[in-house]
Amino acid sequence: MKVLLLKEPKEGDSGSDPYIQELASYGLKATLIPVLSFEFVSLDALSEKLSHPEKYGGLIFTSPRAVEAVSLCLEQNEWMESLKDQWNAKSVYVVGKATSSLVQEVGLLPQGEDTGNADKLSNYICKKENSGSLPLLFPCGSLKREVLPKALKDNGVPLESVTVYQTAQHPNLQKALSEYFSKEGIPASITFFSPSGVKFCLSTLQKLSGNRIDQIKFAAIGPTTADAMNAEGLTVSCSAEKPTAQDLALRISQELQKIH
Repeated sequence: MKVLLLKEPKEGDSGSDPYIQELASYGLKATLIPVLSFEFVSLDALSEKLSHPEKYGGLIFTSPRAVEAVSLCLEQNEWMESLKDQWNAKSVYVVGKATSSLVQEVGLLPQGEDTGNADKLSNYICKKENSGSLPLLFPCGSLKREVLPKALKDNGVPLESVTVYQTAQHPNLQKALSEYFSKEGIPASITFFSPSGVKFCLSTLQKLSGNRIDQIKFAAIGPTTADAMNAEGLTVSCSAEKPTAQDLALRISQELQKIH
């Protein structure tokens, strides 16, 4: 059975993507279609902030792109050991394994990766920080949700957000979706990986599927994406407990077994 994943391949190589590998282990043929394109912005401002760790209580990362932005700044400035040590003396909060592993590659020590989403991470942070602490630096995207900033504000935890990338629809999205449906037909399952993915893809998917859209088992990578799908009237067949390839593949496999 065929599964469509609305995400970009890991490191541009679809063969090594863990989601494709995990789904293949259940006998499912997965295809990736990138939905989003990213452009880095305000890197000079971020670089300036990173060079003054004494002004901050720590860092928050909720996306791999934000870590990449930091990595670009550090490459320009050469990541001095003393600077890295100063940041590592503070808390570096992350959501998810992909973001966590990138943070480790940069040379920082992440915590909170098992929280799985911004709501749970904000609770985790609020338990560890207090209103008297220095602000946490939060490099983020232009489409960030307000859940985490609002939760920290409500609990008096100071936060300094800096937008370091802008998100837009991938220029080849419509063409890629049309080619997939004409070549592969209607997939057994489609997974959304972000609320923006729902926004950018749904109308095209509805046109391409027609009245057979009800045959598709729609999956979500997590609760935030599932909420966005529900808001558009889509039935969410399953949602990953944690945003990992193993969790998602298991859930999709269980759903598709119900068809037979």
